[in-house]
Amino acid sequence: MPKIVDAAQRRQEIVGAVCRIIATDGLERASLREVAEEAGLAVGSVRHYFDSSDDLLAYSFAAVSDRLLTRLHSGLTGLGTPTHDQDRSRAVLTLLCEFLPLDEERAMDACAWLAFRNAARIRPFLAAEADRSHRAVAAVVGQVITAVLRGDAVGDDATGADAGVLDAGPQLVTAAEHLLATLDGLAMHALLQPGWMSPEMCRDVLESHIEGLRRSVGANH
Repeated sequence: MPKIVDAAQRRQEIVGAVCRIIATDGLERASLREVAEEAGLAVGSVRHYFDSSDDLLAYSFAAVSDRLLTRLHSGLTGLGTPTHDQDRSRAVLTLLCEFLPLDEERAMDACAWLAFRNAARIRPFLAAEADRSHRAVAAVVGQVITAVLRGDAVGDDATGADAGVLDAGPQLVTAAEHLLATLDGLAMHALLQPGWMSPEMCRDVLESHIEGLRRSVGANH
């Protein structure tokens, strides 16, 4: 009797192999053959799910993006109705730390996500996902800026891909882009210099930046 394989689980195993290769050897080595070897599968098994290396990488990019977005949306629901400023600040910091490589899982995702986004500049088949994921992440950051840093409650539509920063005024858009750039920079520094940019330092820098944004946004609203 043939073995029954869970297709969704097998795809996730293959995506995991892609991310491990990216973390250790870079995106260039993530071919069908190399990924199959890393996953402990025959090349034909990988080809059963993905027609080409481009197909595999595009799917993996989306999977990594969705993992990040799932964690961010979970953090948004945890913000809820504002109570004390200290509780709100702690919730914001927890949410934004999902961007950063503060443990093995987040480090693997951050490394892969940054590599895919960089590759999208010269690999057109990754461009659509780069745009989708950026807009979705920007929407979450926009919710943090417009709803939390201004002291309002996060609404039921907080996770909408076109919410938040995409509909905000110019000053809030600038603040959101500033925060996005800070998150990208912290993630990159933590991946490249983990001995210096420790999880504690990442949190300290991010907390200082959030406080600066609160004063800046609050002063204009």
